[in-house]
Amino acid sequence: MTGKHITHWIGGQPWAGAAERHGDIYDPATGEVTGTVDFASASVVDDAVAAAAKAFPGWRAASLARRASVLFTFRELLARHTDDLAALISAEHGKVAGDAAGEVARGLEVVEFACGIPHLLKGGFSENVSTGVDAYSIRQPLGVVAGITPFNFPAMVPMWMFTIAIA
Repeated sequence: MTGKHITHWIGGQPWAGAAERHGDIYDPATGEVTGTVDFASASVVDDAVAAAAKAFPGWRAASLARRASVLFTFRELLARHTDDLAALISAEHGKVAGDAAGEVARGLEVVEFACGIPHLLKGGFSENVSTGVDAYSIRQPLGVVAGITPFNFPAMVPMWMFTIAIA
């Protein structure tokens, strides 16, 4: 075993607690145990939600230009590390290299779409939709979200979810 250890990321840093439960990480091609991953207890999930809720007001107050800038930076990191990410998907999920690279590429497309989110979040106004009635829409961040994603798309589906949630 290589000793790789994956833990939670809470409040902008790796979690420093001791997990009540953990699991082995296997190389699907060889069956070799390559590391361990911490499993979250209900209290650890509560801590993650609390940290996200604490960070939310600052993020909600961030301008659309600032949010787009964060997404552009994320996009550049994904593009720079596509091969590394594909190798991790292959090593930890058993996808062949080409399929893993395609998954990262499709996730990258979603991130690129989200980089243009300021335009899509403008809202709208329609005058006189009925006699003497105007209608408008406002798009605003609502709060903390969570997602449960399928095991067979460990990068692409989460990128769909959190990219739009971040925007």
